[in-house]
Amino acid sequence: MSVAEIPLSADNQIFTIRLGSRQLRLRVMYRDEAGWILDLLETDDTPIINGIPLVTGADLLAPYKHLGLTGGLYVVSDDVAQEYPTKTNLGLRSHLYFATQY
Repeated sequence: MSVAEIPLSADNQIFTIRLGSRQLRLRVMYRDEAGWILDLLETDDTPIINGIPLVTGADLLAPYKHLGLTGGLYVVSDDVAQEYPTKTNLGLRSHLYFATQY
């Protein structure tokens, strides 16, 4: 298994990154009551998946395996009691990881 942290900060952001065999763009936005939301886009900004809430305890890509993504995205908090990244701790005490199996 290979695990890599996706570098995030507690700001709205969009960037290009390689996840497994695909080059993608990730858009991360804070939406008040909804919390942090992730969109996956093609490199030309065509949407692949919109509106994935960043929550702990689940593979965020599990419902989308039919899209051929070769791994999973996981949110992990340094505080086990914290279920969601807060507006100010994303990338500091809440982390996003991409994991692939061989």
